[in-house]
Amino acid sequence: MSDNARPAELPAEIREAVPDWDDEYLDRVSDRLLYSYDLEKDHRGGGERWDLYGELRVRSQKQFFHPALSYADHEAEEYLFVRRDSRPTVAELERLVALGHDLADDRVVADEEHFGTDVTFVLVADGIPDDVREFVAGFRDRTLLKFGYHGHYEINLVVVDPESEAYVGSEAADVVEAFTLWETVSEPEEGLLSRFAKRFWR
Repeated sequence: MSDNARPAELPAEIREAVPDWDDEYLDRVSDRLLYSYDLEKDHRGGGERWDLYGELRVRSQKQFFHPALSYADHEAEEYLFVRRDSRPTVAELERLVALGHDLADDRVVADEEHFGTDVTFVLVADGIPDDVREFVAGFRDRTLLKFGYHGHYEINLVVVDPESEAYVGSEAADVVEAFTLWETVSEPEEGLLSRFAKRFWR
């Protein structure tokens, strides 16, 4: 979708900051993600190239009468890596899980304010083999940092086949909603707030 075709109610600086993808499916997905994520095209991360990359950062803060008197600050973030892979395999997904742990080691700042970090991989496929579906559906990988005192990080997996309108996501992969274009989702503002709530109270 071209910049001029993006929702008119968005501020111009947001419309201009979101790239256009030559891939029509990813371009439409980006229109769902742009409300919550900073997006990049042809991103290099973990020594690999990704068709679409996104970062989501959330900060929760309680305050006592005035913002300067804040307490219980928490930070959450998500790193989203997306690319086409016509024939995904369990071996490739396992390799991505290992890459996710490496990325978390590099990016997570583990301290008292860190609540959680998600590293999410999405493969856009031309079909979902049964063993891949079974692996992703049963996948959950959450690592506590300093017994949870410094929060946690989680690896998420999604495989989607837009042509057949099929998908599978691991248990905590909230972002899967953005990739199922054939299903109705809530309005962007509501979706953003619900994602924030999920991320802090999940």
